[in-house]
Amino acid sequence: MSRIPLAQRRKDFVYFLFFAIHLPATFLVDLQALYPKEWLPSIISNIPKFYVEMSNDPLIGSVMGYFGQQQVEAYTWFRSFLLVEAFFQVPVFILGLRGLWTGSPSIYVLLLIYAASTTTTTLPCLAVILNTPVSSTPLTTSAVATEAAKALNISVTAEQRLLLLSSYIPFFLVPLVMTIDMAFRVQRLVFAAQEAPKTVKQD
Repeated sequence: MSRIPLAQRRKDFVYFLFFAIHLPATFLVDLQALYPKEWLPSIISNIPKFYVEMSNDPLIGSVMGYFGQQQVEAYTWFRSFLLVEAFFQVPVFILGLRGLWTGSPSIYVLLLIYAASTTTTTLPCLAVILNTPVSSTPLTTSAVATEAAKALNISVTAEQRLLLLSSYIPFFLVPLVMTIDMAFRVQRLVFAAQEAPKTVKQD
């Protein structure tokens, strides 16, 4: 049976693009909270700072320490999500890109586990963004003088909330759709495996 080109497998193509975009974003933004700062040139290490100054992202800003040590400690749970991203999701991105490119059904179970896990961990991140206070002129990392003030004055403008939601929602919806899709694909494989012995006996 010849392989169907990736471009003709619409959902697989979307998943492939999702992984291809997610992989560099993970290294350039998310995982910088885990790297020793001296590992990276300033042009790279400044990317999260620029992003937070633009969006006031309470998640990345807190775990990176831009909002003070108190917020770093308060967002230990999010740091644990970043560890999952580093040691589980990154390998899945690489294996997923290869499996989707070749059209191998053997990748379905791994993608199902990944997608269910990611949907679960992204949901509380969306909850944080939706519960972050909205103000007309939020205090940014450069405008707050003390750590106590940083901890008390994290807010976003309506435009920043829209930007954050437009950034986070795709990283929730794509894995959610992938979870449902891969569950049905795995189910079909199981049913096919169960029916195979019956077909052999009939022959």
